[in-house]
Amino acid sequence: MITVKNQEQIDLMRVAGSIVAETLELLEAHAKPGISTKALDKIAHDYIISRGAKPSFLHYQGFPGTICASVDDVVVHGFPSDKPLEEGQILSIDCGAIFKGWHGDAARTIAIGKISPEKQKLIDVTKASFFEGIKGLKEGSRLGDIGSRIQTYAEKFGYGVVRDFVGHGIGRQMHEDPSVPNYGMAGTGLKLKSGNTIAIEPMINMGSHEVRINGWDHRTRDGLPSAHYENTVLITESGCEILTQVSPEGRAILTRKLEAE
Repeated sequence: MITVKNQEQIDLMRVAGSIVAETLELLEAHAKPGISTKALDKIAHDYIISRGAKPSFLHYQGFPGTICASVDDVVVHGFPSDKPLEEGQILSIDCGAIFKGWHGDAARTIAIGKISPEKQKLIDVTKASFFEGIKGLKEGSRLGDIGSRIQTYAEKFGYGVVRDFVGHGIGRQMHEDPSVPNYGMAGTGLKLKSGNTIAIEPMINMGSHEVRINGWDHRTRDGLPSAHYENTVLITESGCEILTQVSPEGRAILTRKLEAE
């Protein structure tokens, strides 16, 4: 069932979203060569708990971490590990938080130290494809409009748009209806309503869109890098609002924490 949220529910999702955005900024500040993704996972866990929320991902369908930590050719759902990150790698971090029963979900791809121009371009295009996807998004837009814009933009650069994993509705559950593909035809699919909340998350491969799936291990079939950029988005009558943004209160808390470290 596709749900429409009321103002009180949206406000709670804004808090959850801010906590997720704060967590991702905190992790980006710590994601340097030599740190392990398991250490980053603990930083994320502790921060989410300190903000009065709970990690969405921990133990979800058996997932062992607070964050999905996907390095280079791992598309999504990478397990946090003890292996140190290396200069030149890219790390996609997907993170979710539950605040008073409501979810926020977002992802970013981060450069580890100095990376190649090719990897930086992949990160930049993936992020830009998200913002292309939400252009003109409002009540009455169709899901195919989002996917078409993302696909058209990413494929201009010769990149592959992942088909095996898509975005989703979000609210009381982390994954709700509808599915939100990052590809498709404009003017097709579900017509969105004001109060719908969806997670839009382009997963873009440097090469082919094909993915090799082995349990939780999801890698590009050709071994080339993949990038991920996601936000939780609220549909309104006149446009859309990104809910996974740092609020002024969250900015003050995050700034104090980073200054104290």
